[in-house]
Amino acid sequence: MAGSTPLEAEIRRRITAAGPMPVGEYMALCLGEPTHGYYMTRDPLGARGDFITAPEISQMFGELIGLWMAAVWKQMGAPDRIRIVELGPGRGTLMNDALRAVQVVPGFRDALTLHLVEISPVLRAQQEHKLNALPLSVSWHAALEEVPKGPAIVVANEFFDALPINQAVKIDGGWHERQIGIDANGNLAFTVAREPLPHFEQLLPPAVRAAPEPSIFEWRADTVAMELGRRIANDGGAALAIDYGHAESATGETLQAVGQHAYANPLTAPGTIDLTAHVDFQALARAVEAMGANAFGPIEQADFLRRLGIETRAAALKAKATSRTIAADIDSALARLIGRGRSGMGALFKVASFAHPALGIPPGFET
Repeated sequence: MAGSTPLEAEIRRRITAAGPMPVGEYMALCLGEPTHGYYMTRDPLGARGDFITAPEISQMFGELIGLWMAAVWKQMGAPDRIRIVELGPGRGTLMNDALRAVQVVPGFRDALTLHLVEISPVLRAQQEHKLNALPLSVSWHAALEEVPKGPAIVVANEFFDALPINQAVKIDGGWHERQIGIDANGNLAFTVAREPLPHFEQLLPPAVRAAPEPSIFEWRADTVAMELGRRIANDGGAALAIDYGHAESATGETLQAVGQHAYANPLTAPGTIDLTAHVDFQALARAVEAMGANAFGPIEQADFLRRLGIETRAAALKAKATSRTIAADIDSALARLIGRGRSGMGALFKVASFAHPALGIPPGFET
């Protein structure tokens, strides 16, 4: 059966040549394959895209992140030079709002250089259009490793959820890697490796080892998290990670596909739909701490934004609103960002911070 998309044809070719591929390899191809990968060919954001992120919901989100960055800079002793790094900057909306808000902080804008880590040429063009008018230095990089050394404040909003995951299924007393193959009908399908992963159980958190069959466990490579922890520990600074996920490592399948704001089959039309999976914040913290940085949180997004003053900011914006419609939009955005119901992001989304040991507790994480 021919592929429904050019990328599916390539995936089928690889499976036919080498056998079923791990879920992580499949996800990496779907999102980042240079010619046909999802993020390489489109702007996925907004009403005409596939999903919406917090910075696109309201300016309040980016403004508060900007003030968080400025507060961390002050905690660091207000150094003359500081790198602001954003991983996966989307359209540049968060950083645009953030840098507008920090104009009220003397010296901060003059001290910073901006570094954006982005693999998508489409989104990079959007970021250039939005940010190049700012009176500061902006540089783009394909990976965190390319950002010059030095003290940095790093922001990662809905970045880690898009990093490829691997999956293992507990069957017959062992953990077998979940793979993508071709079934008897010629369709892409999930399957599992015949042989269990050697010594895999010894690497799992104790709570996961005791999981019943046929539990699924997901994990990501620690490469980015360890590089983040190493840079913070060696060069100074802090990072903020905002994403949906779970506070502790656990079993369960969270791989999901989204297209045109609706859930989709992750094996259908590869390269044309977004693939993500929940972030394991415990694993993220463990990787960062292994490199010498301190981890704080995660806490719920609702609590974090409230501690930064989002309700006060919403009231100030409403006081300046020129119509009831604008005031209602502000209320709606606030409810979306901090609401804990099904339509809100306040509980599902978590916030963690990673900091140099000398920094102390980052803003918003005080108990």
